[in-house]
Amino acid sequence: MHVRIFKPTKNAMQSGQGGRGAWCLHPHAQTPKTPNALMGWISTGDTTEQITLFFDTPEDAIHYAQQRGWTYTVLPDHPRTMRPKSYAANFTRNRPVVS
Repeated sequence: MHVRIFKPTKNAMQSGQGGRGAWCLHPHAQTPKTPNALMGWISTGDTTEQITLFFDTPEDAIHYAQQRGWTYTVLPDHPRTMRPKSYAANFTRNRPVVS
């Protein structure tokens, strides 16, 4: 089985950086997805793709995958650049004009 190890992005409902330390191990689908004839939903017979495991470090996730004999792909973390802002900056004379 092939798994993907990555650091998930921040949820759109979050404003801070809390809870972003976890790394995810997510398996790729082994069987193709097919439409369900009764409901029209997409379904699959492989339930392993519904599982996501969380680890503190990417090394822990790699070690877990290696213990089970899985192949893996580690996606690099993209650090977020934070620009310090203040409310007073809205009223300065030399602020950039957005058009």
